[in-house]
Amino acid sequence: MEKVRDIVREGKRVAKEDPRRVVHSFKVGLVLSLVSSFYYYQPLYDSFGVNAMWAVMTVVVVFEFSVGATLGKGLNRVAATLFAGALGIGAHHLASLSGPTGEPILLAIFVFIQAALSTFVRFFPRVKARYDYSLLIFILTFALISVSGFREEQVLVLTHKRISTVIMGGLSCVLISIFVCPVWAGQDLHSLLACNVEKLSFFLLEFGDKYCETVEDGDTKEVDKRKNDFDNYKSVLNSKSNEESLANFAKWEPGHGQFRFRHPWKQYLSIGGLIRQCAYRIDALNSYLNADIQVSVNIRKKLEEPLRRMSLESGKALKEMSISLTKMIKPSSSDLHVHNAQSACKSLTSLLHSGILKDVEPQELISLLTATSLLTDIIDLTEKILESLHELASTARFKDKIEPPIFAQKPNTRSIVCGWETKGQDDHVVTIVKDACYDGNTSENDNRSSQVLIHEKHEDCVHEKHEDDDAHVHSSCDSCGHTSLRIIVECR
Repeated sequence: MEKVRDIVREGKRVAKEDPRRVVHSFKVGLVLSLVSSFYYYQPLYDSFGVNAMWAVMTVVVVFEFSVGATLGKGLNRVAATLFAGALGIGAHHLASLSGPTGEPILLAIFVFIQAALSTFVRFFPRVKARYDYSLLIFILTFALISVSGFREEQVLVLTHKRISTVIMGGLSCVLISIFVCPVWAGQDLHSLLACNVEKLSFFLLEFGDKYCETVEDGDTKEVDKRKNDFDNYKSVLNSKSNEESLANFAKWEPGHGQFRFRHPWKQYLSIGGLIRQCAYRIDALNSYLNADIQVSVNIRKKLEEPLRRMSLESGKALKEMSISLTKMIKPSSSDLHVHNAQSACKSLTSLLHSGILKDVEPQELISLLTATSLLTDIIDLTEKILESLHELASTARFKDKIEPPIFAQKPNTRSIVCGWETKGQDDHVVTIVKDACYDGNTSENDNRSSQVLIHEKHEDCVHEKHEDDDAHVHSSCDSCGHTSLRIIVECR
């Protein structure tokens, strides 16, 4: 009974980990029940005979978890079956011309040549990545039709029935996979990259405090949760095979949601490679937290500010990139965080060159310099990830981030003012800040006074005017020579 309980607990864990697995199991059962009617229903059995089992076999080997994997296998199987069937009929016809004695010899030669060449082609890397299954089916179908055709007089009828049942089985799999609770490999790949970036950000956001020994113990559950988040990056180290398989399946999928047909999946692999390189540096950096040789607390305190900034800003940049990937919007503030991290890196370099480490032991010095070097590499990789993400956002047509209205407290009042940007003539961007109490109805706001702040940006210069009473504002700027006349509606 204990083993039965273990099996039940394992089943619950698997289902809870990804509920889509339960749905997929029901989908496979549904498709098999449908194609089994070819064998159970007498009129269909009279048409296809024992060849109806090919539809069942097709469902078993073709139906996969994601739409892309099912489409890839289904199309490969149908194409390979058609091509191998045509070649098998041709081989049978050529062999029959040599007479009863030469026919089996020629068929054996054809099977040998076809199997040897197809097996050798399977070793080609690009072919193995996408068409390995189709070549396997090609070898199987050609051999079966060639061999069985030697004893079967109506080869065309046999081939037609087998190909028809294979197409019906494959089509059933594809339709159920797409229209009944579809699982998209492209969506899974997109979510996987966003999750991996977020895992790296957790480490970097916490690393500065841990390295400088400023983390308090606090609640035990909270500490355990922080530790799990801190070590989550380790799953990124072995994500290459999963990413490549998902990208391969995603190429077969039609456009869905925000993912267009021929979405730039190769760019995802490029970003995934950079993320793994960053994870390798983080793994090496993590080893210095529990190393036998530790840098003294006094030295860490002297370098605490730039080290914390480097780790924190790079972690914030990765966090913003994760959010941008999840929402499919262009990253905006990540550039600022990367710039801040690079600025902190320069501050640390200047601090090290100032001779602050003169009295440090050699072993401690090596440990400290190695850790700072790894952190610098992580910042450089963060910048590369950001550049690749910008390229992906441009190619995949990510949406621009919609900035919410800017809220600020008006001086000497309790009312809230809000602002927005509007583009004027000559590419001027004007930010108008207006009292939130103003709703266009002057009769209800007669006793309220408001200030209007106009903030204009023209290329590299900025115009700012602050007006209290005058409804007409005339402004100019010496750096660009721009003059403007604005009419301001105030609420009083």
